[in-house]
Amino acid sequence: MAVIDSQVHAYEANTAGRPWHSVPNWPEQVTGDEMVAAMDAVGVDGAILVSAFSLYMWDDSYARIVQQAHPGKFGLVKPFDSTDPNTAEVMAEWKSVPGTVGVRIMLDRGPDRKADDPGIDRILTEAARNDLPVNFLCWGNMDLGMAIIDRHPNTRFVIDHLGIVQPRTPPAPDAPFENLPKVLEMAKRDNAVIKISGACTLSKAGYPYPDIWDPLARIFDAWGIDCCLWGTDWTRAYAVLNYEQGVQPFVETDRLTADERAMLMGGACAKAYNWSPS
Repeated sequence: MAVIDSQVHAYEANTAGRPWHSVPNWPEQVTGDEMVAAMDAVGVDGAILVSAFSLYMWDDSYARIVQQAHPGKFGLVKPFDSTDPNTAEVMAEWKSVPGTVGVRIMLDRGPDRKADDPGIDRILTEAARNDLPVNFLCWGNMDLGMAIIDRHPNTRFVIDHLGIVQPRTPPAPDAPFENLPKVLEMAKRDNAVIKISGACTLSKAGYPYPDIWDPLARIFDAWGIDCCLWGTDWTRAYAVLNYEQGVQPFVETDRLTADERAMLMGGACAKAYNWSPS
């Protein structure tokens, strides 16, 4: 079974031609070619390429360029703007882009939201109409996230990053999994799956992160391993670990059977996005 990273970011250097909106603590660039080289070096066959909001906001043009250069390596996800009244037209155009596999909403970007936010309703309704899963960043606001999911039972959700706030820089928080009960509660929603992305950034023990496996086991049990999508969230995790360190602990751990590893590291992602690398 193919190994698929459920979230990576690729981007070019900050230039006047495609300027960054902000300058995070990431490498100066991780181009599509460089991302493919990093994946190939550790046996990752493909990835879901999420257009980097911190850098490009709603502009998905670089993600399209990367996919065109490496059409068998990347499925594409772009953030959607809940203040845009033209969601239906934007969604229809995005659906037609080669390699498109989903869209994204981030509750921590923009104004405070409510479950019946009309802009979010538009995005989720159109995503369901176009059969596109919604990558849903609701960390730090899981109650609202659950209310939104419950409001849209016909929309498929992919919960970003375990639903747990993760650090951009070390060290890990004192109680990194304190919101685990909310993550387990969210597992009751049958129209949602969850990314096991960025999990290594929550370790207080350091590589190979032995302290993440007990809480992850509770997530696997609650959600089912076929609803759990391994991922690195590279390059957001850059200051905490390198790409190989986000991959190898899952390849080498004895906490997973061979079948569980295959499902976690590729099968569940292929099913959630109806996409596999070629």
